[in-house]
Amino acid sequence: MTTFEERATVHAFRDDALGEHDAVGLAAAIRRGEVGAAEVARDAAARVREVEERLHAVQVHIDSPVPAAGPGGGAFAGVPTFVKDNTDYLGLPTGHGSAAFTPRVARRHAPFARQLLSSGVTVLGKTRLPEFGFSPATEYEGAEPVRNPWNTGYSAGGSSGGSAALVAAGAVPIAHANDGGGSIRIPAACCGLVGLKPTRGRVVTNAQSRQLPLDIVSDGIVSRSVRDTAAFLAAAETHWRNPKLPPLGLVEGPSDRRLRIGFLLDSPNGVRADTATRTAVTDTVATLERLGHTVEPVELHLDPRFTDDFLTYWGLLSFLLGVTGRTFGADFDRHRMDGLSRGLREDYLKSWRRTPGVLRRLKRTREAYAAAFRGLDLVLTPILAHTTPEIGHLSPTVPYATLIERILAYVAFTPVNNVVGTPSISVPATSATDDGLPIGVMFSGRPGSERTLLDVAFALEADRPFRRIQDA
Repeated sequence: MTTFEERATVHAFRDDALGEHDAVGLAAAIRRGEVGAAEVARDAAARVREVEERLHAVQVHIDSPVPAAGPGGGAFAGVPTFVKDNTDYLGLPTGHGSAAFTPRVARRHAPFARQLLSSGVTVLGKTRLPEFGFSPATEYEGAEPVRNPWNTGYSAGGSSGGSAALVAAGAVPIAHANDGGGSIRIPAACCGLVGLKPTRGRVVTNAQSRQLPLDIVSDGIVSRSVRDTAAFLAAAETHWRNPKLPPLGLVEGPSDRRLRIGFLLDSPNGVRADTATRTAVTDTVATLERLGHTVEPVELHLDPRFTDDFLTYWGLLSFLLGVTGRTFGADFDRHRMDGLSRGLREDYLKSWRRTPGVLRRLKRTREAYAAAFRGLDLVLTPILAHTTPEIGHLSPTVPYATLIERILAYVAFTPVNNVVGTPSISVPATSATDDGLPIGVMFSGRPGSERTLLDVAFALEADRPFRRIQDA
């Protein structure tokens, strides 16, 4: 049973070098000399220590973080952050959230880590994720779960749950996240943050996903403000830009452009959203119309086998990890993978002959997605089919058949963008649950349409600033 104490709100906002700044504001204060990068790193580390005892969000701390080399060292010079523990960072072990092996210390930065560092951030360590990022909740068989700072009896989401918990709690302004089925957008929704999954290829490609038959993973950040996400994408583009996509540049606020936006309340695979989630979407529709946008219902006609096909592909990933696991550590033992990973692998072994058809159908999803966007700029949907669950609801200790049923009834909207490779953004809705937990809504666009997504997110934030945990 969850105790009253465990259900507290946890945050670290106070009058120190970080104050209530977002990353853009903090970087500006450092550039102006109002605070020093070393002072910011020290105070951020103190904030992390303060909340970590309750949130369990950190996998690895850096004892002596090295700030960026003075003002002008990037858009986020001196801003403290964390890297998710499925991405190599020189000198730190990469554990992928798994107890199946002993992590090895990385000999070099992963390409995305280099892209993130090019913005000038100060890395304080690595954040926790569920095993190999498979779960939408950051929970474990034999360790403390990552808890939601808005109410610690609830999930912080997954798989970027550790990053989202630290940012929502005010320990750092931004943190690395990545998304293979909703893993940026889901924890952003659970923790009241902004989370943009970029177009496939907008940032440098994840080295592991590049080897897969269908690359579904995109890297990014979670943030408390739209301008931080916009600034991150602009900074990432100065490090490397994909010539196959339209340039993005720095988006600094809403435009005067009036958009045509479709919306749907229930998942194309038949999952009906709960009442609070539907209200969050319909309230957002009303706001968009008041701001001058045209909003109309839309249908997305996916292959009826989409959910089963995505689940099969998910199982393929678990199977491949079991086969190639010794690349992570010499002592890798697939039998020590958690219940969700084992169940996915065992399910796949029963249906592996379907793989060629599954891949063909998943790749054809882009046709249905494009058809839904005819005449539209964006599509608005829920992020999740129901509000944030309590700790334990999605634990890998739950019997697999029950757990996968719960996951599919929860994660019913986000995977389409991963399969198609299109961008989508989670933004906090104006409404909340009866327990005061945030609810997110999601906007999705065509390939390369990040500017339009940021435009509408800026407009919603300006119309009604996002709820602050320090005011809860």
